[in-house]
Amino acid sequence: MAKKFSELQTQMRPDAQRQVQAKTAALQTTIKLRELRKSLCITQASLARNLRVQQAAISKMESRDDLLLSSLIEFVRGLGGHLVLTASFPDDRTFDLTPQAALPLSAEPARRKSRKPAAANHPTSATRRP
Repeated sequence: MAKKFSELQTQMRPDAQRQVQAKTAALQTTIKLRELRKSLCITQASLARNLRVQQAAISKMESRDDLLLSSLIEFVRGLGGHLVLTASFPDDRTFDLTPQAALPLSAEPARRKSRKPAAANHPTSATRRP
């Protein structure tokens, strides 16, 4: 007869129980692409229009466990967001691995506007006080 997992878990070592609980918590906080899209009230059809692909391509992306990073970037961009990729390590160090292509347009370096030199006969230059 099959046993319930909770019964098996009570027989596990305490460190193994902690590992199972940590993995369970991590899995429960993982957001799947379908859930992300639905939480934003966006349909597969409208996302497909934004990305200029067929609706079936969106369905296929949402059901895959392994996506190309470029596909994920485009999916998130099609939802109106941008992807941020961060590597974190046990010693609390983190590294931003966000590809340039994933950044929003406003985050790209701004081009400098050329400044015209102030005219010598500008009214405020004659009335300046030291």
